[in-house]
Amino acid sequence: MNTNTTTKNPTMLNGVNVDHVVATMNEIKEKPMLAKFTFRSDNTWLTGGHNRSSIKGFYGYCVEDDSRREAFTMDNDEPPVLFGDNRGPNPVEFILHGLAGCLTTTLVCYASAMGVKIDEIMSHYEGDIDIRGLLGLSDDVRNGYDNIRVTFFIKSDAPREKLQELVDIAKAHSPVFDVVSNGTPVAVRLSNE
Repeated sequence: MNTNTTTKNPTMLNGVNVDHVVATMNEIKEKPMLAKFTFRSDNTWLTGGHNRSSIKGFYGYCVEDDSRREAFTMDNDEPPVLFGDNRGPNPVEFILHGLAGCLTTTLVCYASAMGVKIDEIMSHYEGDIDIRGLLGLSDDVRNGYDNIRVTFFIKSDAPREKLQELVDIAKAHSPVFDVVSNGTPVAVRLSNE
């Protein structure tokens, strides 16, 4: 990432280095190629519905990032009612986790850039899914979520209108919200190796 914005006394708000955010945004405006990122994840099946993802490196800001010393690992499985052993959240629950993280981070970063102090954010996520699609029992039922509901609880001295503006900005700019609500083409292939 942009490391040219280290100052002795950075402006910090909500745990975000505002000087860094502003400098990065200005640098990307001047050099749009810096905005191109490629994230990666590897997954290994363990047994039954249990598998493990490993995430470490990514490409961004025109370089391969090496800031992570170790990979992050996350197990996912299914509850027994869906043929698993509860060794981790299931993949559709990870979608809710990803959406929560992205909306919250986007909201906090914009709040910081706009000078809005946030004391606390909690959010609640629910998604409804009909597993007849997953089980191949109905062509009339989609495989994924029918809908997802998000509720934010924000403590701040800012007026409600400003907090609603931040929620709307998070919705408008969150990459995961975009992926979930608009869909993204996904190419799936079997390796020749």
